[in-house]
Amino acid sequence: MLRVLVLATGKKSTGGIVSVLKLYEQSLLWKKYHCRWIGTHRDGNIIRKLFYFFSALSQFLFFLPFYDIVHIHFSTTSSAIRKYPFFLLAKSFKKKIVIHLHCGTQIDDIWSYVYQTMFEQCDTAIVLSEVLKEKVEEHVGKSEKIIVVYNPCPIVLNKKMYKKQNYILFSGHLNIDKGYKDLILAFSKIASNFPDWSLVFAGNGEIEQAANYGKELGVDNQVKLLGWVCGEEKHKAYCEASVLCLPSYAEGFPMTVLDAWAYGLPVVTTPVGGIPDIAVDGVNMLLFNPGDVNTLAIKLQMIISDGNLRNRLSEESKKLAIGKFSLKDVTDHIDYTYSSLIN
Repeated sequence: MLRVLVLATGKKSTGGIVSVLKLYEQSLLWKKYHCRWIGTHRDGNIIRKLFYFFSALSQFLFFLPFYDIVHIHFSTTSSAIRKYPFFLLAKSFKKKIVIHLHCGTQIDDIWSYVYQTMFEQCDTAIVLSEVLKEKVEEHVGKSEKIIVVYNPCPIVLNKKMYKKQNYILFSGHLNIDKGYKDLILAFSKIASNFPDWSLVFAGNGEIEQAANYGKELGVDNQVKLLGWVCGEEKHKAYCEASVLCLPSYAEGFPMTVLDAWAYGLPVVTTPVGGIPDIAVDGVNMLLFNPGDVNTLAIKLQMIISDGNLRNRLSEESKKLAIGKFSLKDVTDHIDYTYSSLIN
């Protein structure tokens, strides 16, 4: 009976890692390996964060002797540093260690001794894309223990139907790296041509700044800010949307795009993180370079004015969701990794 101890951000936090692990919890993999999720971090003030960290450390020390594999999920610098003591403890107990890197190609800018040590001394390293694998291998050399496992698309269990609306959905945290201002600016260039279309932003962050920017550009009547949504509200936002746009400057493999594929939405996005592994511009999504507002405006005009293009890209999204990005395909890959380590 193999057991896997999973280290990641706490369940009550937001973000891509939590979203991915909640999908893993729904899979047969989680039960087969008796996975236990220990959260090492949660949102809040410094006292709450410290309490949460030391509580996680206590749990980890208690359960570690009874588990065979430690699977550590981390992303940027602070996340890696938090996981490092757990990594060293797992090594001292001679456990098999899988590290799972969730950041994008910004890894060059944040690479440090902690990343170097973890990649060199782990048993298996999982990254989210071929592009990121190449980046990591520039630091640690070619290695068969570095493998690519994509994040999975969610399974849409809610069958409630909503009528399609003429809006482009942005889902995620509103900050400068996500490019939400680029989307508003690009849309403002074509908004007068499509008065019945709008932008809908689902996410927390710079909500007030987004509202003010829309007003400054004269499109405030075509920009709707929902704030953070989940459950039925999120389902409704994705069902009603006609297009998903994510103008990010950096990603690992964006959960927003995976959500869009699960709902069969056509996607307009940037070729960052793992997107270049799968994207073919005009075939399965529309692409533009980060910050290229003029090209984004052209792509938005294309997809708004061409219903056949939207339908074709929608079908491609559905194919991706049930293919290599399905939860079963992804967890089968991790299942093989676990069993190979022990065998």
